Amino acid sequence: MKLLGMIGGTSWHSTVEYYRLINELAGKEFDGSQNPPLLLYSLNIQLMREQNVEKIQSAYFEISRKLETGGAQAIIICANTPHMIYDYVQPQINIPILHIAEAIGKEAQKQGLKNLGLLGTKPTMTMDFIPGYLKTNFDINTVHPDQKDFGEIHRYISEDLTQGKFTSEAKNYFIEQMKNLESKGADSIILGCTELPMLLSQDDFHLPLLDTTKLHAQLAVDFILS
Repeated sequence: MKLLGMIGGTSWHSTVEYYRLINELAGKEFDGSQNPPLLLYSLNIQLMREQNVEKIQSAYFEISRKLETGGAQAIIICANTPHMIYDYVQPQINIPILHIAEAIGKEAQKQGLKNLGLLGTKPTMTMDFIPGYLKTNFDINTVHPDQKDFGEIHRYISEDLTQGKFTSEAKNYFIEQMKNLESKGADSIILGCTELPMLLSQDDFHLPLLDTTKLHAQLAVDFILS
């Protein structure tokens, strides 16, 4: 099995989910008798809260180099938002970063989905690292929530979900947002924050929900076993 480098900590709750899923999915290939080698660097989430893009890029570059030097053959970022660094870091290292939008695009293509509603942090919804990747590589469109709702969506994620608070109030709020995305033409919903699949399940809504955490973890396992 190949050695995978993991960058976690944003949040540690989602990092735990990544670690569990990667071990479970890889273990199934060996009837539970083996688990994959993993090299984990967990950073302080405060880096993301400061929203200093240059500082975030610099930190992820330094961490990626450390993982590469440590023998990692690829890197997975255990969250959606930090993929904002992909275009900056990937050209400067010699191992691939497994992009979360690659996992999303492959599943959407498999299901024949073309208009994906996007829920996530404000950077995830306003920056192009997921919509641009999906459009360029899969010719898939992204549907956004109303701009006036970006702040409240971000607040629920940063103040509640990333701190382990999964309430019925938050669930009801995101269900209403999914209804709004459907009214705008979305044929499915990207749960574009790794804590959202911990709050919502497919039973909560009738459109396909794309669990980015699970899809990304499977992409990682496919690499580990390749």
